[in-house]
Amino acid sequence: MKTEVDGVVFASKAEARRYAELRLLEKAKEIYDLELQPKFPIYVARPGQTSVTRATKPVCTYIADFRYRKGPRGILTIEDVKGMKTPVYRLKKKLVEAQYGIEIQEIRS
Repeated sequence: MKTEVDGVVFASKAEARRYAELRLLEKAKEIYDLELQPKFPIYVARPGQTSVTRATKPVCTYIADFRYRKGPRGILTIEDVKGMKTPVYRLKKKLVEAQYGIEIQEIRS
């Protein structure tokens, strides 16, 4: 069920609730650079290529729920609020983590 917080419409109550929590952490200066719906283009090497170049068109895009930095070292955190993990989500998550060298944190709804 779509839910609105601070004029932003979220896909679920759980995602809206997590946004409200993150806003409180941001106000307490525990996190910063909060971004909603960050996009991660997913590239694959074509046959005969040894690596993926950014000149290649992405085959699809993964959209996370939140991206922010935390702590004095500015550790990058990517979050996705999940009730059910679809096969497409699982595949995109693996591809993004491998391509970008990041870990997507799943927040259970």
